[in-house]
Amino acid sequence: MAAHRPVEWVQAVVSRFDEQLPIKTGQQNTHTKVSTEHNKECLINISKYKFSLVISGLTTILKNVNNMRIFGEAAEKNLYLSQLIILDTLEKCLAGQPKDTMRLDETMLVKQLLPEICHFLHTCREGNQHAAELRNSASGVLFSLSCNNFNAVFSRISTRLQELTVCSEDNVDVHDIELLQYINVDCAKLKRLLKETAFKFKALKKVAQLAVINSLEKAFWNWVENYPDEFTKLYQIPQTDMAECAEKLFDLVDGFAESTKRKAAVWPLQIILLILCPEIIQDISKDVVDENNMNKKLFLDSLRKALAGHGGSRQLTESAAIACVKLCKASTYINWEDNSVIFLLVQSMVVDLKNLLFNPSKPFSRGSQPADVDLMIDCLVSCFRISPHNNQHFKICLAQNSPSTFHYVLVNSLHRIITNSALDWWPKIDAVYCHSVELRNMFGETLHKAVQGCGAHPAIRMAPSLTFKEKVTSLKFKEKPTDLETRSYKYLLLSMVKLIHADPKLLLCNPRKQGPETQGSTAELITGLVQLVPQSHMPEIAQEAMEALLVLHQLDSIDLWNPDAPVETFWEISSQMLFYICKKLTSHQMLSSTEILKWLREILICRNKFLLKNKQADRSSCHFLFLYGVGCDVPSSGNTSQMSMDHDELLRTCAPGTSLRKGKGNSSMDSAAGCSGTPPICRQAQTKLEVALYMFLWSPDTEAVLVAMSCFRHLCEEADIRCGVDEVSVHNFLPNYNTFMEFASVSNMMSTGRAALQKRVMALLRRIEHPTAGNTEAWEDTHAKWEQATKLILNYPKAKMEDGQAAESLHKTIVKRRMSHVSGGGSIDLSDTDSLQEWINMTGFLCALGGVCLQQRSNSGLATYSPPMGPVSERKGSMISVMSSEGNADTPVSKFMDRLLSLMVCNHEKVGLQIRTNVKDLVGLELSPALYPMLFNKLKNTISKFFDSQGQVLLTDTNTQFVEQTIAIMKNLLDNHTEGSSEHLGQASIETMMLNLVRYVRVLGNMVHAIQIKTKLCQLVEVMMARRDDLSFCQEMKFRNKMVEYLTDWVMGTSNQAADDDVKCLTRDLDQASMEAVVSLLAGLPLQPEEGDGVELMEAKSQLFLKYFTLFMNLLNDCSEVEDENAQTGGRKRGMSRRLASLRHCTVLAMSNLLNANVDSGLMHSIGLGYHKDLQTRATFMEVLTKILQQGTEFDTLAETVLADRFERLVELVTMMGDQGELPIAMALANVVPCSQWDELARVLVTLFDSRHLLYQLLWNMFSKEVELADSMQTLFRGNSLASKIMTFCFKVYGATYLQKLLDPLLRVVITSSDWQHVSFEVDPTRLEQSESLEENQRNLLQMTEKFFHAIISSSSEFPPQLRSVCHCLYQATCHSLLNKATVKEKKENKKSESKKTKFYFVYGKHFAQEIQLYLGIQQNVSIYY
Repeated sequence: MAAHRPVEWVQAVVSRFDEQLPIKTGQQNTHTKVSTEHNKECLINISKYKFSLVISGLTTILKNVNNMRIFGEAAEKNLYLSQLIILDTLEKCLAGQPKDTMRLDETMLVKQLLPEICHFLHTCREGNQHAAELRNSASGVLFSLSCNNFNAVFSRISTRLQELTVCSEDNVDVHDIELLQYINVDCAKLKRLLKETAFKFKALKKVAQLAVINSLEKAFWNWVENYPDEFTKLYQIPQTDMAECAEKLFDLVDGFAESTKRKAAVWPLQIILLILCPEIIQDISKDVVDENNMNKKLFLDSLRKALAGHGGSRQLTESAAIACVKLCKASTYINWEDNSVIFLLVQSMVVDLKNLLFNPSKPFSRGSQPADVDLMIDCLVSCFRISPHNNQHFKICLAQNSPSTFHYVLVNSLHRIITNSALDWWPKIDAVYCHSVELRNMFGETLHKAVQGCGAHPAIRMAPSLTFKEKVTSLKFKEKPTDLETRSYKYLLLSMVKLIHADPKLLLCNPRKQGPETQGSTAELITGLVQLVPQSHMPEIAQEAMEALLVLHQLDSIDLWNPDAPVETFWEISSQMLFYICKKLTSHQMLSSTEILKWLREILICRNKFLLKNKQADRSSCHFLFLYGVGCDVPSSGNTSQMSMDHDELLRTCAPGTSLRKGKGNSSMDSAAGCSGTPPICRQAQTKLEVALYMFLWSPDTEAVLVAMSCFRHLCEEADIRCGVDEVSVHNFLPNYNTFMEFASVSNMMSTGRAALQKRVMALLRRIEHPTAGNTEAWEDTHAKWEQATKLILNYPKAKMEDGQAAESLHKTIVKRRMSHVSGGGSIDLSDTDSLQEWINMTGFLCALGGVCLQQRSNSGLATYSPPMGPVSERKGSMISVMSSEGNADTPVSKFMDRLLSLMVCNHEKVGLQIRTNVKDLVGLELSPALYPMLFNKLKNTISKFFDSQGQVLLTDTNTQFVEQTIAIMKNLLDNHTEGSSEHLGQASIETMMLNLVRYVRVLGNMVHAIQIKTKLCQLVEVMMARRDDLSFCQEMKFRNKMVEYLTDWVMGTSNQAADDDVKCLTRDLDQASMEAVVSLLAGLPLQPEEGDGVELMEAKSQLFLKYFTLFMNLLNDCSEVEDENAQTGGRKRGMSRRLASLRHCTVLAMSNLLNANVDSGLMHSIGLGYHKDLQTRATFMEVLTKILQQGTEFDTLAETVLADRFERLVELVTMMGDQGELPIAMALANVVPCSQWDELARVLVTLFDSRHLLYQLLWNMFSKEVELADSMQTLFRGNSLASKIMTFCFKVYGATYLQKLLDPLLRVVITSSDWQHVSFEVDPTRLEQSESLEENQRNLLQMTEKFFHAIISSSSEFPPQLRSVCHCLYQATCHSLLNKATVKEKKENKKSESKKTKFYFVYGKHFAQEIQLYLGIQQNVSIYY
C-alpha cells in the first residue's frame, strides 16, 4: 500500500496518530504511551520523504484539538498532553525537513501552521497551569520552522512592521513582532533583522518600538547561544556590514531614549548593539574618541555612573545592572586569546556590579519587585567563566547567614556551569569542589527546613524577571499559597537535588578526610535524598531525588562513597537505602509507587554492575562481604557513622546495622567468627525487597506486576555474582531462585490481560517451595491488609458514609494517585473496579502462597511427640499429619481460611455475588496444595454443624449456599491437577465431609435448584473416584457402599412425572450424573450390608445386590420406553433421546461393575435374565456379561468358603514374618494408621498374632522400635504410642481373670469378716477419732498390706503366660537396646537368678495391673462390697 498508494498510507498513519491522542483515548497507560511514541517515531521518519503530507496532517490535527470544547480537570489535562505530543512531533518533523522543500510547501507552512503556533505564543497567558510548557513547546516548533523556512517567517514579521509604520492607532497588536524572540537566527539572518528594524524603527509607534527593542535582544541571544562560533569569529574578523547595521540602530535607539524611563528600557539593547561593533569599542577605549562615536562613549560613562549608584535614578541603576550582566555574559563567548578590549570594559564594571547584586545586607531588586534571581545567576556564571578562581562572591552566597535567595542563585549557577559548557575555554566545575562541605551542609539545612515547613530567612519571591517566572509556574508544590518561606526552601531544595543529579562528585568530594568521615558524609547525603523519595506533597522533588540517587549508584560515583573501603561502604549505605524504600513501598506510603518500583529496578541494575566490577577486585576482603546474605552480622568498626533514615526513623527501621571494617586479609574473617545473631542490614534489605516485590504481584496495575516480576531477575543476578565469589550454591542466597527466574521470564512476555497475568502469577507462587523471611512477611502483611479491606467491603457503604472520603487502589498509578484504603484506614469505593480487583488479587495471592507460610510455621514450631513407627512425613493418612496440617486455630493461615469460608456465603447487596464467585474460583483453582488438608478439615467441621445432636439436618438458605459452594470448590480442586496436589490430597480424609454433603443434599427436595445441586454433587463424586489413588480413605469400602446407597435413591426413572420439559431435562441430567457417579463407585466394590440387620451376611449381601440390580433393570426399561415414545414424536425430542442413550450406557456399566465385584452373591439373581422372554432384557444381560468377561472377573469366588478363605489369606498376610523375625505388614500398618485408631489396631494385632502363637514376635518388634526412638529411660513407654496401647490391651485381656481371682478373696474378707469390721487403718493424725490410737492403726495397716503382698508374691504360678511373655519381651528389648550404655555393675545385676526375674515380672506386672483396673471394674466391685 505504501508503494502504490502513498497518500492513503500516510493519511492512515496520521489518522492512527490522531485516534491515540489522550484527548481521544482518555487517561494514558503504559500500553497507550508506547503506542503513541511508536506512532510519533513513524511520522517523523515518514516526514523525511512525504514532508508536506505529514505536516499538513499534523497541522489539521492541531487545529481540531485547539477548537475542542472540554469540561473538567481530567479533560483539560488530556488536552494539554495531546497538544504537547502534537507540538513535539511537529518540532522533530520540521527539524528533519528535507532541503528540497518546494515553495508551495513553504507557503502552506505559513498559511496553515504558523497561525496555530502563534496561537500558543500569544494566547497562553498566566493563570493556565500548563501555559509555560505549551509556550516552550510552541517556541521550539517555531525555531525548527524558521531553520529552513526563515523567509516565510521573516516575511510575516516584515509585513507586520510595514503595517505598523502606517498605523495611526495607539494600541496596536505587536504579537507578530514578538516572533523575533523565538526564531532561529544566524549571522546573516541577524543582519537582515537589524537592517529591517533600523529601516522602519523611526516610523513605528512607541509600543511597537518597545516591542522591537525587547525582541531584538532575545534574537541576539538566540544567535549567540546557537551559533557561538560566529560570534567569536566576529571579534577575530570584524564584519563591517554587521557593525553598520548595529551602529545605525544604536543611534536610532539612543535618539528614542529621551527620558529616564526610556533610557532604562533601551540600555540592555544598546549594550548588545555596541558589542556587535568591536572596532567602535576599540575606539572609545582610547583617550581620543571619534566624534561619531562620542554618544557611545557617553553611554558607557552613564552606564558606569549608574552602576556605581550615581545615576540619580533607581531605574537607571537597575537597567545598568542588567546591561552590565549582558556585557559580562557576552564576553564569555569571546576567547581570552583574542586579547579583546571588551574584557577591559568588563573589568571596569564587574566590581561595582558584584557589589550591587551580591550585597547580603541589601539584596538587589528592581523597583517594587523582589530579587531578580535570573540576573544574579547570569552574573555569577559569567564571573566564574571570566575568573574562576576569584570566588569571593561564591563565599558570600555560601555563607549560612546569607539570604536564601543567594543560596538559590548559587545552586542554580553551579547547575548551569555543569550542564552548559559549550566552549572549550569555559572553566569546569572542579574548581568548586573545594566547597563540597559547605554545599552538603546547605543541603542538610535546606532539607530539614523544607520538610519541617519552617524557615529562617526571607522567601525567594519569584518575580517576572525575564524568564524565571515561567520556571516558577511549572512547579507544582502542594502547599499553602501564603506559606512563602516553606515554598522558597522547597524551590531551593529542588535546585540542590538537580545539582546533585548533574554532578554528584560536587557533593561527594571529601578532600583530606579519612575513610570513616567520608563514609559518614556520603551516608548523610544519600539519607537526605532517600527521605525525599516518599514525599507525596513534593512530587517534583521526589522525582528528581530518585534521579539523583540513580546517578549516585553509577560505578564512578560509588567509588567516591568511601575510596578507602568502597565495597563495604556500598553494602551498608545502599542496603539501608534499599531497606527504607522497600519499607515505604510495603506500607504504601508512596504515591506513584509503580514509577518508584521502576526506579528501584534501575538501582538494582546499578548495584549488580558494581558487584560484578568488584567481583575479583580483592577476594581476601570482599569474600566476607559477599557472604552477608548467608552469614552473620557485619563486623563492627570504629567511628564510622551510621546512615540515619529520617535522621531518626531511618536508623530505627534499619536496625542497628554495625558499620563496616575496612581492614584487609584475615581481619574481616576473624571478626566474622564472633558475629552476633542480629541480621545485617544487607540481609534485611534483601528480605524487605522480596516483601515489596511479592506484594506488588497482587497489584491491579498490570504494569506494576510486570515491573515487580522483572525485578526478580536482578535479585537472581545478584545471587549469581555473590555465589561466584563465595563458591557456594546460589540457593544459599535465594532458596527460591528457580521460581524467581520464572517470574523474570514471564515479565518479558506480552500478557493477554490482567486476569491471565494474575493466573500466571498465582501458578508461580504455588511453585515456591522454601519458606523465607521475605515470603512469610509478605504473606502476613498482605493478610493484614486483606483483613482490613474485607471489613471495609463488607461495611460498604456504611464505612464510606462514616469516613466521608473514598480511597483508591493501593497500586493505582494515575497522575494524582491517592493513598490506599487499606493502608490509610479510610473507606472504600466499590464503584472503583480497581478496589475490588485488588481485593480479589490479594485473596488469590494469600491462597497461592499460604502453603509456604504454613510450612514455615510448622518448621519453626515446637517439636511434637513422634510415634515410634516411623517419621511423621511417611505417615500419609495419619492423624499426626492431619493435625499438623490443620494447624493451630490462632495462626494467620488458619484465620485466613476461616474468613474465606465465611465469605463463601457473603450476602453483600452490591458485591456479594462477586465475592462468592471469586472465593469459590480462587479456593478451588488457586489454593496451594499444602493447604488442602486444612481446607478439608475446616469444611468437614463446618458442614458437621449443619446437623443437630440427633443427626437431623438444619436446613437454612445459608447452609444450602455453603454446601453448594463447597461442592463447586471440591470439584474444581479435584479436577485441577495442580503440581504437588497428589502429595497433599491424601493427608486428610474427606469421607465424613462427603457423606455429610450427601446427607444434607438429600433433604433438599426436588425443586429446580435442589436438582441442580444434586447433579453437581454427583459430578463431584465421579471426580473424587477419578482421584481415588491420591486420596486417603479410612474405611473406603464402607464409605463407597454408603455413597452408592444414597446416590441410587436420586435416580428418578419413571417416577419423573414433571410436566415442565425443562424440569424433565434437569431430572434426566440428575439421573445421568447419579449413574455416572455410581459407575465409578461400583468399580471393584464388594457390597457390604449394614451391620445388625439380624440376617446372615451372604443373604444380606444377596438382597442388597438384588435391590441395586432391580433398580438398574427398571431404569433400562424406562429408557427403552421413553426412547420409543420419542421416536414417534419426532425432532424436538431428539435431545432427550441422546440423553437417554447416554443414561442407558451408564446403567449397563453400573450393572457390569456391580456384578463383576459381587459374582458370588449376584450371579444367581442375574443369570436368569439370559433366558427372559423379553428380547431387550436378554440383550442387556448379554451386554453386561460381555463387559464383565472383558474385565476379567474371577469366578472362583463363587465357592461357599470364599469369605473364610479371603479372611484366612488376609490374616496370613498381616502376620507374615521375615527371615530375621521382622513383621513388615504389621509395622507398615503401624506407620500409616492414624493415632485415633491405634486402640482398634492394637486389639486386631494382638488377637491375630496370639491366634497364630506369634504374640512374642509382635511384642518384640513393637517394643524394640519404641525403645530405639526413646530419648531417655524416663520417657520410655510414657507416650501415647502403639506399643503402649498393645501392652495395655494385653494386660486388660489376659490379666482381668487373674486379678479378679487374686484380689477377690482378700477384698471380700476385709469387707465381710466380723474380725475386720471395727478395725481402723487411718494413719493421718488429724483425722483420728478420740477412741483410736495411731500406733495401733499403723500396725493394722502393716498387717493388711503384708497379707496382700504375700498373696501377690505367692501367686507367681498363676500369673498368665501371655503376660509373662509381655514382661519378658519388655525386659529383653529394653536390656538389649541399652546394653551398650549400661555399666559393668548393671551387667552383673542383669545376670541374677531366674527367681529374681520372676520377682521382676511380678513387680512390673503389678505396675501395669494398677493401670488397667479401670478396665476391669475392680474399684466398682469394691464399692459394691462396701
